[in-house]
Amino acid sequence: MENRKTPLQKSIVLPLSEIKIRYMAAFFSEGEAVRKRNILLVIAHPDDESMFFSPTILYLTSQGNNVHILCMSTGNADGKGDTRKEELYQACASLKVGPEQVKILDHPDLQDGFNHIWSQSLLAEIIKKEIASQAIDLLITFDCYGVSGHQNHRDVHLGIQMLLLETPQRSIEAWELVSVSMLRKYSGPVDIWLSLLCTSCYPKQQMCCLINGHPRKSFLAMAQHESQWIWFRKLFVSFSSYTYVNVLKKIDV
Repeated sequence: MENRKTPLQKSIVLPLSEIKIRYMAAFFSEGEAVRKRNILLVIAHPDDESMFFSPTILYLTSQGNNVHILCMSTGNADGKGDTRKEELYQACASLKVGPEQVKILDHPDLQDGFNHIWSQSLLAEIIKKEIASQAIDLLITFDCYGVSGHQNHRDVHLGIQMLLLETPQRSIEAWELVSVSMLRKYSGPVDIWLSLLCTSCYPKQQMCCLINGHPRKSFLAMAQHESQWIWFRKLFVSFSSYTYVNVLKKIDV
């Protein structure tokens, strides 16, 4: 039987193919041959990767890039740090990132908490060492608001910003996940079109839009965080625009 697409499916497939082209152009210089990148995603807590960055991770791994994840804490605010570490490994595996490419820290000065301010210099030093050990040439992290406004998310951004300021002659790129308004944040797949519109106003070397072609994979990844998989997070993953689309902006300092 012929596999016919509905008008809605057709309207989604075309932009998706166009965005993949736009994405590749954004991460590679004009005229440069496409090459695989060593990419480091820096997050604050286990489950950040599934709740916020899954469209990015899924696309990068689908293109054969070498994706590493550096999680700056075990998420031990409720005393479940050991459990959450194992859940992160399982979630990353479902996103095609192996355990050998996931590093989770449990530093006494980098503990999970809304009121715990992390040292920017400490973060910069840790990230710098990880870049060197894994030959990283591209960083991805939160922007200055950190999607939810969580202090730890914002500190991770500031740590990377400090690192970039301290290494002006660098050969590494850094990109941030753009935070959106509350209305857009909970608009689900509707935000795909708003994201397309926003990115079209910027040069392709400065901003890119990644659509998640398999949002169910994001849902399954978040479900691996069983200790966190309660009703309001199920609703969040279902209705959050970050399940369906990521807008990344290049960090220029």
